[in-house]
Amino acid sequence: MAIKAIIVDDELGARESLSKMIEKNCKQIEIVAKADSMKAAYDTITALNPDLVFLDIEMPNGNAFDLLEKFKQINFNIIFTTAYDHYAIKAIKFSAVDYLLKPIDPKS
Repeated sequence: MAIKAIIVDDELGARESLSKMIEKNCKQIEIVAKADSMKAAYDTITALNPDLVFLDIEMPNGNAFDLLEKFKQINFNIIFTTAYDHYAIKAIKFSAVDYLLKPIDPKS
């Protein structure tokens, strides 16, 4: 059974790059949607009920933690994808599965 995943990032290049890495290296993960804003992310997560969300932290219209606080219950796994290492402790409080620093290197 495939793991349904959503990629949330305001940068098109980052969304596409991560999507290609996942398709090449993680056959069990199916990218069912991509979102470029926190509003789109909320709507997409609510509609599709993913198993996993790859979530950029800093975006022009809010941050990942603001988005996550909108959910009464977080019933999906989160992998944070960010250029900032100083959010790691906060990410742990949201039970992050992983914390990937950009640029993401599939070899690490």
